[in-house]
Amino acid sequence: MDASVSHDSGRTPTLDRPQLLSRHEDGAELAMALWRFGSPLLALSSAPYGGGWGERHWILAAQVVHGYHRTDPAGHLAGLARDLGLDGPGIGMLTAVDVRLVTASREDGVAAAATVGLTDPCWAAAADAATTAPATGSPGTAGTVNTAGTVNTAGTVNIVAVLGRRLSRAALVNAVMTVTEAKSQALWEAGFAGTGTPSDAVAVLCAPSGPAEAYGGPRSRYGSRLARAVHRAVLDGTRRAGAR
Repeated sequence: MDASVSHDSGRTPTLDRPQLLSRHEDGAELAMALWRFGSPLLALSSAPYGGGWGERHWILAAQVVHGYHRTDPAGHLAGLARDLGLDGPGIGMLTAVDVRLVTASREDGVAAAATVGLTDPCWAAAADAATTAPATGSPGTAGTVNTAGTVNTAGTVNIVAVLGRRLSRAALVNAVMTVTEAKSQALWEAGFAGTGTPSDAVAVLCAPSGPAEAYGGPRSRYGSRLARAVHRAVLDGTRRAGAR
């Protein structure tokens, strides 16, 4: 199903009905959630596949097995995209969470969706001895390496947000910050000891043309709506089975 966004209208996009798919991999049946956009959107993302800045046509969230240890998440996601026949540049994220449990929220020109796994929450500024690092060195993967060098099963919080209004480049960067702040607030309110997990990823997308919003912070017009939508999606995700 196509995700809906009306360029420059300020209308509320929708992310609550991704196309749900499955594949057999590593001896398990694994879920995938796919959002296709009727026309490309401007994106800024930390995802291992299609991350960075540019126009994107689709987003794929793919479940992987617990203890995932591949060192090529971008290559893995590229292969999945080829298998699905996805055209044009897109964004791919990985998580050990069942992506059928995606939670979504909307508010006046903004939509947010999250897959929430929190088996490995951590504080961003924790001392080195207490931290873990992504097994692949990329965000959005589902495995982390502990200080002993072994792979742990890790949860991941992946967030996708779409705005029906174009953001300036600076505002889009600010919007990614706002998403992260709202996520951390939700985790704190849900009682998790951490600002996130070592493997979280985010993608913020907006209309690629039209008048641009200059600001994306949590007190700006669209940034405040973005913060509330992400906060609700993540908080709802913490309550779903499998989040912990």
